[in-house]
Amino acid sequence: MRKWNFCAGPAVISEEVLAEVKEELMEWGNSGMSIMEMSHRSKIYDGVATEAKQDFIDILNIPDSHDVLFLQGGATHQFSMVPLNFGNKENSADYIVSGSWSKKAVSEALKVTSINTIASSEDSGFTSAPSPDSWAISKNSSYIHYCPNETIQGVAIHSPPTTDKPLVADMSSVILSEPIDVSKFSLIYAGAQKNIGPAGLTMVIIEKELMKMENEALPNILRYSKHSESDSMLNTPPTFSWYMAGKVFKWVKKSGGLDYFQEQNHKKASSLYTFIDSSSFYTNPVSVENRSIMNIPFILADNNLDTKFLEEAEQAGLLNLKGHRSVGGMRASIYNAMPVEGLNQLIDFMNCLLYTSPSPRDRG
Repeated sequence: MRKWNFCAGPAVISEEVLAEVKEELMEWGNSGMSIMEMSHRSKIYDGVATEAKQDFIDILNIPDSHDVLFLQGGATHQFSMVPLNFGNKENSADYIVSGSWSKKAVSEALKVTSINTIASSEDSGFTSAPSPDSWAISKNSSYIHYCPNETIQGVAIHSPPTTDKPLVADMSSVILSEPIDVSKFSLIYAGAQKNIGPAGLTMVIIEKELMKMENEALPNILRYSKHSESDSMLNTPPTFSWYMAGKVFKWVKKSGGLDYFQEQNHKKASSLYTFIDSSSFYTNPVSVENRSIMNIPFILADNNLDTKFLEEAEQAGLLNLKGHRSVGGMRASIYNAMPVEGLNQLIDFMNCLLYTSPSPRDRG
């Protein structure tokens, strides 16, 4: 029986990519070594790393005004690294809180700089997101930080604001899901373990001009410019995760690029939302205009059936559908590597369970 992994992260990886990596695991090319055994400064690995970086640039059409860094520490590290570098005593940074992760970003930034929370949807229980039109951007803001896709609540801000301030975005769970205009952002960061590859790698896209504004008093390991100058080799990088990311980038390009995945991801999300909305047994709590195409939470009409749902789902080969511990319910993460076939199997299962539910409308 084919099994489908709906985990929010670490998440599903293309079977095509996994098969290719399996073939190369014992020996890369004719090197006599696994990719995991190679020096990150070797000529062979330098070629692997350089090609992966260029493919990422090609996929996102990243302009020459920006650099790409392959770092570590996840998005959580960036919660501190961003304000350490670009926060200052004279001007506060503006933050938008639309879910658990942007709230955590604020909590970390407050330890090192002055913060203005200029918009928040916490009062709604994070079932919606503040519209960019409503953001009261500070006149002297050092930068604006937001999270376009909140993994836990499944809340999305689909369009960035128009601003002349440096715009920083945590795109961990939405990167590579559809085309974006990188030129609108001064800094984008994303943990790789959702739509790029295995955990351990953090992608950063940073405007070169922004790096000139960083805090030079920081240790080199915390400075973006030092990572840029060393081609992300300031310290030993997560070599296997970088290699795996390169394989995923090749797969994305081969599959048709971000235009293809945008179409597929919207189709998948639309199918699941349509099914949920047509049922009185399943509910998605998020405002329609803020629904994520990557992370779809849903609630059963009777939460006493949660355990039954999860147990029977696992028996049916549908894995990791339990919602985040902070919100409960269910959540299906349908990243690029989740094919339509897997999503359809989930809907079929939900439909079958629906007819054993206590809801007379759904049974009739």
